[in-house]
Amino acid sequence: MLVTIDSIPGKEYEVLGIVKGTIVQSKNVGRDLMAGLKTLVGGEIAGYTEMLNEARQIATKRMVDEATALGADAVVGVMYGSSAVMQGAAEIVAYGTAVKFK
Repeated sequence: MLVTIDSIPGKEYEVLGIVKGTIVQSKNVGRDLMAGLKTLVGGEIAGYTEMLNEARQIATKRMVDEATALGADAVVGVMYGSSAVMQGAAEIVAYGTAVKFK
């Protein structure tokens, strides 16, 4: 179970610790070329949206895998962050608190 709130109403649990998942994703030449053309006319750059959605899914899975390894039943307070780590590459981070239900 993943939740973005800081607690789960009606559930008692033990905090196991902070868990995270990260990925640095780069764009490919085709996406870069299409994005450059898209900036001329404006609008959504679908190739980048796809890339970031895929990266977010991978980061989430890595976070869940880390929580599972700790024996967690859920991750609460899930947050996401992103940053450009170099030209053409973005980092996505998923993090939260792993908990075990009592």
